[in-house]
Amino acid sequence: MEKAGGSMDWDGAVNAWHVAGGVYRMGRREWLTEAGWRQAYDDGIRTVVDLRNAAEARRRDTDPVVPAVALQGLALVSAPTEEANHEQFAALTGPYLNDPAYYADNARLFPDRIVGVFRALADAAGRGNVVLHCAAGRDRSGLVAAMVQDLAGDSDHQIAEGYRQAARGINERYRTHGPPHSRERYLADDELAPLLDQRGKAVVDFVRTLDSRGYLLKNGLSVAELDAVLSLCGASVAR
Repeated sequence: MEKAGGSMDWDGAVNAWHVAGGVYRMGRREWLTEAGWRQAYDDGIRTVVDLRNAAEARRRDTDPVVPAVALQGLALVSAPTEEANHEQFAALTGPYLNDPAYYADNARLFPDRIVGVFRALADAAGRGNVVLHCAAGRDRSGLVAAMVQDLAGDSDHQIAEGYRQAARGINERYRTHGPPHSRERYLADDELAPLLDQRGKAVVDFVRTLDSRGYLLKNGLSVAELDAVLSLCGASVAR
């Protein structure tokens, strides 16, 4: 159920948004309740693409208990955007990606991983809508969402705002539930607003410099796969 501004009102979901066409994004899937999965299914979701590394994909004691039957009819696909414990990437970003300034480095170092995400989207296109998620629903999902928006033909403003609304969403989670560790903290608006202005522009700079179609094709995505992704995104096919 989509609310004003593109947010998705799936029970338990954190930072859930419509991206473009049949593509959605959110934070950890483990936050959804059984009712939330039912709502997502009713909204056409048939594939969940997990952008985290395998070690992150686990239930916490504070997460709702969801019976396996609640996920019937949903394909769960693991498609990490980076290699775990990659020394060169960690030297740039620290323990994890949390700034769009490093999106270009992610794309440069791990083209096979990024293409793998879009191959998963292409494979999912025939089943229905897709929700992408990482941990916070901000940066790994933000990188992929920006590329999806680029493929869909969104404006610079729409792409920047897509990042900003997700960053505001997880910041609000930190206000109400506390940050997960010391590297994250809740930011009041006087500190958050200028940061989001800067980072929104960085997302646009990344995706416009990248040329999403050219990057994906150069790094192994087939034209047929790209066409499937474009169809899923609600865009015209590649020709």
